[in-house]
Amino acid sequence: MNGPAAATDDELMRDWCAGDVRAFEQLYARHKGPLYRFVLRQLRDPATTDEIFQDVWQRVIAARETWRPDAAFSTWLYRIAHNRLGDHWRAAKHRPAAPADAEARLEALADPESPERTLSDFEQRRRLRMALDELPPEQREVVLLRLEQELTLEQIGDITGAGRETVKSRLRYAMDKLRARLST
Repeated sequence: MNGPAAATDDELMRDWCAGDVRAFEQLYARHKGPLYRFVLRQLRDPATTDEIFQDVWQRVIAARETWRPDAAFSTWLYRIAHNRLGDHWRAAKHRPAAPADAEARLEALADPESPERTLSDFEQRRRLRMALDELPPEQREVVLLRLEQELTLEQIGDITGAGRETVKSRLRYAMDKLRARLST
């Protein structure tokens, strides 16, 4: 295996497939926070998020023998999450309303990557969350994958099953809506 800091996700996945448990631990450590936040922002329910988050990683583990580097590991991982979320929504037959205490739940989650929050920062994040929640689900997903996960339009297309131009259009419409909402 390459040095831990220098190893790419694909190298770590190949090493794990070859039996190196530490490689999987590094992959998990690298992606657990961003993946969890992505799923949580889609579901807005920590209990269901925990369930789907664990299921995604179980599917990664189960695919150990059959994994092939056809796409970047992160694209493959988020495609699994996207598909699992789709399964969840189909099973529920509708997108449930956010719980009444959703704001409090989201704020109670620790975010170790951010510095001490100021009141102004808190208000900006609250307004952004509200604006994101108002977006149609397809637009919200594209925005979260692009801005939070820093995926390319092609990677987002691979994850969502939409063409590059569709992803680009959804992103443009979503950003226009967010700008309009946040400028008021």
